[in-house]
Amino acid sequence: MVIQTDYLTERPFEIIEKKGMGHPDTLADNLAEFLSAKYSNYTRKKYGAILHHNFDKIALLGGSSFVTFGKGYLTSPIRVILNGRASTKFGQESISVDRLLIEWSKDFFRKCNCLYGVDIDKDLRFILELSNQSSPGKTHSGALVKKASRRFWFEPRSLEDLPELKRLFSNDTSLGVGYAPLSSLEKFVLNLEKYLNSQKIKKQFPWMGTDIKIMAVKIETEIQITLCIPQIADYVHSIEDYKRNVEECFNMVKALSLREGINLSNLAINTRDDYKVYEIYLTATGSSLESGDEGLVGRGNRITKLISPLNPYSMEGFCGKNPVYHIGKLYYLAAQILSEDIYIESFILGIKFF
Repeated sequence: MVIQTDYLTERPFEIIEKKGMGHPDTLADNLAEFLSAKYSNYTRKKYGAILHHNFDKIALLGGSSFVTFGKGYLTSPIRVILNGRASTKFGQESISVDRLLIEWSKDFFRKCNCLYGVDIDKDLRFILELSNQSSPGKTHSGALVKKASRRFWFEPRSLEDLPELKRLFSNDTSLGVGYAPLSSLEKFVLNLEKYLNSQKIKKQFPWMGTDIKIMAVKIETEIQITLCIPQIADYVHSIEDYKRNVEECFNMVKALSLREGINLSNLAINTRDDYKVYEIYLTATGSSLESGDEGLVGRGNRITKLISPLNPYSMEGFCGKNPVYHIGKLYYLAAQILSEDIYIESFILGIKFF
């Protein structure tokens, strides 16, 4: 643990990024974590323990779409690659992992409310690349093979083959990094994405998609924010509608920044738009996942739900990892929780905890 007493929470230079709830990387992270939680609860309830699994290599590959003013739809499905490892057997009973993961994945996409108009059964194609092999360490020779549990990690004969129930141990070398408090700009970026993707805003402005991306840069007293905000074609009937919606976004962001005391020097939205040739951020679903873009676990927001490269953080992707023994998840969570708790308890300005 590091207690830094000369740390400036409000730095003269900051770069902060936030990938919104409909961004492909965020969707991949959240799907992986959802599947890990589902699998953990399922096996603990049925077999008395969380069986070995890791879903931290899941990928989402973009489909293709047709988009015009007033209408949009997918022309080829989004591919969901369920890649990872899972226990497929306990004792003499087989576990229908493939079927369960597909069912749970469909449940996730129904509940996440991130992809407008997507037909879960038609517009998603599932590709399963699962293994039940443990990492290197098992052998198939010697008199003690039947007693060695590593050979049976993903097909335990009984709870006796789960060594973590007897002694907790790390399965790897890794590090977890957390810090507190967030700067005022970090808090604003979090609140801005939460506000724009809130149910209240989506009800008031149904044309606004969920794949909202924010980049904030602070240099001394100047703060610049760039946003990508998709619009949903079903609700946008002309280029004039699109322009009005962009202007509405400007107004919302400026109003929130004033309420939170953030003095914006520059605000840019959808800078790649070219109105002359109608190259605009108009989508069928409200996410770039519909057309070519990909999402991978670990490429998105860190444990703080932000990407803040000037603060200490680990490149470890924690979503979807086993919650019992994988330190790539546990150390990361513990570091952030401890940092926040210590800061709240002490509440000393000018001190930062890592």
